[in-house]
Amino acid sequence: MLREVCRHNSIRLFYGVPNSQNPSGITYSLERRKEIAGILEKTDALYIEDDAYGELNFSGNSLPSMRNFLPEQTLITGSFSKILSPGMRLGWIVAPPEIMEQIVIAKQASDLHSNYLSQRIAFEYLQQGTIEMHIKKIQLAYKNQCDCMIRIMGETFPESVTYTRPHGGMFVWVTLPDGCSSMNIFEAALKEHIAVLPGTPFYVDGGGNNTLRLNFSNSTDVKISEGMKRLAQVIKKQCRI
Repeated sequence: MLREVCRHNSIRLFYGVPNSQNPSGITYSLERRKEIAGILEKTDALYIEDDAYGELNFSGNSLPSMRNFLPEQTLITGSFSKILSPGMRLGWIVAPPEIMEQIVIAKQASDLHSNYLSQRIAFEYLQQGTIEMHIKKIQLAYKNQCDCMIRIMGETFPESVTYTRPHGGMFVWVTLPDGCSSMNIFEAALKEHIAVLPGTPFYVDGGGNNTLRLNFSNSTDVKISEGMKRLAQVIKKQCRI
């Protein structure tokens, strides 16, 4: 599809999340990265690589950035909020010099300056040289929590419910049988003290009525196990399966 779109249109910008996408949890394979790069290198398109979750890879197999394949056409963005502190809304950009110059001008025009205190805190922390150790700790914790969620889902969810098996990030994407409303699941789950996110807001065309996003990053194995068991019962009742 991308090849056809690029063939018949003048594409100027391509936005992608190759690592542990939000909401799906999917990661591009090496072959898919090369394929996309091969298509875009024949265009003037700028690839914006949103890599907010790239450092949360817990598969043990990190894949190269799209910048390795499209060095002159790739702009990378990331965030400290995912690896340092959720409340630290501080990001970073890697871009070709001529593009970075324009980004700085646009940034200054939009808000004058980023949070200076957060920048100083991040700087001092990075100076300590312990960030890599901290990231490894997060990766291990998220892997254990993700494995727990997937295991309990496999044991309790109906076979007609499918879900992704992430290699990193924070999310599992669930697809319910056709005709089963994720909004109904959302409302019924709240009564069981479970919070899920219906998938519709992630679609530009109002689709995704039978999809859910689950987050495993901020809970214990015990709570995840109990939560998935309760959610399984809600799904069976609401979807009548």
